[in-house]
This record gives sequence, structure tokens and C-alpha cells, in this order.
Amino acid sequence: MKVNLIQGHFESADAIEIITQIIHVKIKYHENKIKTTSSEEEIKMRENRIIKLQRDLFEIRNFIDSKKDFIDLHAELNLVK
Repeated sequence: MKVNLIQGHFESADAIEIITQIIHVKIKYHENKIKTTSSEEEIKMRENRIIKLQRDLFEIRNFIDSKKDFIDLHAELNLVK
């Protein structure tokens, strides 16, 4: 099953805001999971994932800022069993 999450032509600032909100939700998810686990291995994995998401967001912001106008965003969620 495929769900189209984002599809459109956005001003740079709006694109950054949308992407930032999505990534922050994912970071918050990992932070909440860290609070409820006692496995050091899982905590370390989630901390690394948060760091990766933060780096990705930094790179995305730099990329979009370099465009200075509109950008197309397309995001699809693929559900696979």
C-alpha cells in the first residue's frame, strides 16, 4: 500500500518547515523510546539514529537555502508486509 504524504511546489521556507516538522516527530519518537527501554544496545542505536536525522536535516536546510525560491517535494509512505 502506498500513501502520498507530500506532493507539491513549495516556497523554500515552507519546504524547510514541513521537513523540519517531520524529522522532529521522528526524533521525538526515538527520544520517547529511549526513555522506556533498558537495553544499552537499543539506546545506542536510537541515539545514533537521532544524530543521523539531525545531520540530514542540517544538509537538507543547506540544500534548500541554496535554492532561494521554490522547491518540489514528493514524499510517499510504502507499507510492505
